[in-house]
Amino acid sequence: MKIAILGCGWLGLPLAKVLMAQGHDVNGSTTSPEKAETLAAAGIQPFVLHIHENGIEGKIKLFLEGVETLVVDIPPKLRGRTPENFVKKIQQLIPALENAAVKNVLFISSTSVYWNDNSTVTEETVPFPETESGKQLLASETLLQATPAFKTTVLRFAGLTGPDRHPVHHLAGKTDLKNPEAPVNLIHLNDCIAVILEIIQQQKWGDVYNAAHPSHPSREAYYSSKAKELGLAPPRFDSSSGTAGKIISSEKLRKVLKYTFKEII
Repeated sequence: MKIAILGCGWLGLPLAKVLMAQGHDVNGSTTSPEKAETLAAAGIQPFVLHIHENGIEGKIKLFLEGVETLVVDIPPKLRGRTPENFVKKIQQLIPALENAAVKNVLFISSTSVYWNDNSTVTEETVPFPETESGKQLLASETLLQATPAFKTTVLRFAGLTGPDRHPVHHLAGKTDLKNPEAPVNLIHLNDCIAVILEIIQQQKWGDVYNAAHPSHPSREAYYSSKAKELGLAPPRFDSSSGTAGKIISSEKLRKVLKYTFKEII
């Protein structure tokens, strides 16, 4: 099968390598010519693509030629000196997918589309994003799933952890942190890749899945323990603050895909 990955970054690049090891032909995109060399060295067919609000720079037609499944793994760019409207970028992408006759799209989204109402969240929960990023991700999900030319599965990842990436590094040594009792929702890179592989292998298209490790300790207990484990200054929480959070349930993913989480967060 020929698969394209739009966004070969922290998740997309190792995913591409695993797909290639399984015998798939993989096209991978990046916005950096230097990164394109890294992709080529790994045996991935590289494409330098820039998707903007008003158009696409690069050989998008060639990138999608003969592709059956596209993984969309580009985050909203809403900060910095050149923020862009993510929904408009997805609107630019859709006609290219239609013209290329792509059959399936796997859209990497986020559990930020859900509201922190201290409940257990399932795929049946009506999304109510509080952040601009969450709002644009939800709108993009809707656009893709409403396009009849291809089937879109939405994969909503919780906080990402893995090599060189863990939220405790941003919290270490900080004081007066809020929501000490809020539950933690995280998922390891290896589980992210394994879940994506299961969706592709089982051909589970046109659906929505939450993906978070089934363990949900409190923020204070978890990050204090993790900081100690990594030799970092422990974060200090404000015990007088209230709790605003949610538990992301991955029960549907475990039942439908028969998936068992492999990594400890």
